[in-house]
Amino acid sequence: MASSATTSTSNLPRLKRSLTLWDLILYGIIVIQPVAPMSIFGVLSERGRGHVVTTLLIAMVAMLFTAISYGRMARAYPSAGSAFTYVGQEINPALGYATGWSMVMDYMLNPMICIIWCSQQAHVFAPGLPYWMWAIFFGLLFTGLNIQGIKTSARVNTVLAAGMGAVVAIFFVAAARYVFSNPHDGTAFFTRPFYDPLMWDAKSVLAATSIAVLSYIGFDGISTLSEEAENPRRDILLATVLTCFVIGILSALEVYGAQLLWPASQPFPNVDTAFTSVAGRAWAPLFALVGFTLLVANFGSGMGAQIGAARLLYGMGRSQALPQTFFGVVDPKRHVPRNNVIFVGVIALAGAMLVSVGIFSYGLGAEMLNFGALIAFMGVNLAAFVRYHVREGKKSPVLPLLLTGLVIVLVVWPSSNWIALIAAGIGLAVLALLAPPLAGFTICFFLWKNLSWKAWIVGGLWMLAGIAFGAWRTRGFRGNLINFELPPEEQ
Repeated sequence: MASSATTSTSNLPRLKRSLTLWDLILYGIIVIQPVAPMSIFGVLSERGRGHVVTTLLIAMVAMLFTAISYGRMARAYPSAGSAFTYVGQEINPALGYATGWSMVMDYMLNPMICIIWCSQQAHVFAPGLPYWMWAIFFGLLFTGLNIQGIKTSARVNTVLAAGMGAVVAIFFVAAARYVFSNPHDGTAFFTRPFYDPLMWDAKSVLAATSIAVLSYIGFDGISTLSEEAENPRRDILLATVLTCFVIGILSALEVYGAQLLWPASQPFPNVDTAFTSVAGRAWAPLFALVGFTLLVANFGSGMGAQIGAARLLYGMGRSQALPQTFFGVVDPKRHVPRNNVIFVGVIALAGAMLVSVGIFSYGLGAEMLNFGALIAFMGVNLAAFVRYHVREGKKSPVLPLLLTGLVIVLVVWPSSNWIALIAAGIGLAVLALLAPPLAGFTICFFLWKNLSWKAWIVGGLWMLAGIAFGAWRTRGFRGNLINFELPPEEQ
């Protein structure tokens, strides 16, 4: 009987292993966006008192800890479930379910807010068409392209990456020409974006760093493609870390050029669209070109996010955390979880349509993204710590004490207290050396704790709904919540 069941399961359509390391890196870059810091440049400059480069580099180091944890866990579990599977296997199935549920919100919101942003920007370019028509257009386009198969999406990602890279290259050339053709005050002019003694304020820089982390959210989506990677045990780790590093360096260079063009002492005409004003100063045609590029970037990000959401739902459906007959099946022709792609597309479009009646907004959706993402980041870091520092005999009795003390410091830490700041820095350095996953967990916990109250309310309601659903499926958590049996590896 068991043999028959195994044979039957192995004969079912599965995801196809066709993605190379380059495909995975392109996917991660598109989801995060090569132009990620452009949309929040004005906010970072205002909050960080001009130290945008510094905040992005600090945020890059912070996210690299979590990226390494994702990559290492993907080696152990090359599954489409990502954080959901890692936490459930290493810590507890119920916690894995809660992590997956938080990720569902994160992954659902990402394509939704991308549809909203693209539709609003397209309406600016072509006001003759109402917002709701643009929302339907982009919602159907995202879904239609993703249904065609993962290699089609990968080819589209290549085109999008090339286009955005070209615009970034043009910006660099225009910025360099402007800077070197205008007078400046020597060496200090080129170091001021990193550190300006007249504008420096540690509290402001740290506050801006919390926002800068948003530029990297999305790299975790690479791990949801583990079952479609040709060599997941090697390539997921490399792609995740390299994506974070490449985006971090590219983002720092972009905002460095922007800060040279527009010093922090000069106010922006509009903080939300500050980078387009900066680009226009370097070369007038860039004002419109950068606006169009940001539209393209959000298009690519929305497509990639829908892929990640569909495969996350597939992992949860196959593991029976969601109805398996709908969420846990793969289209036999194109080897994609077609039901999930359509489901995510419908939800994203419905949410985008709510904007036109004032029920939902891009800002609220962007805030809520952090709630689910940071829960997943904390879960993956803890799972990596349990697997590689507890189960494999590397546990040190000092580490739990360090983690407890550091969390206490971060919870009660008044940001203006230099003693607490130094203590937190020393604690993070020790954790980074002895247990990098704990350093990643602590940073994510601090960021999660400082989310807005609106994100906490809506995110909390979402989590309560998920817990209620899990309780209903298991009759008060008395039964098995999840089946984490992985499919056999393809030779």
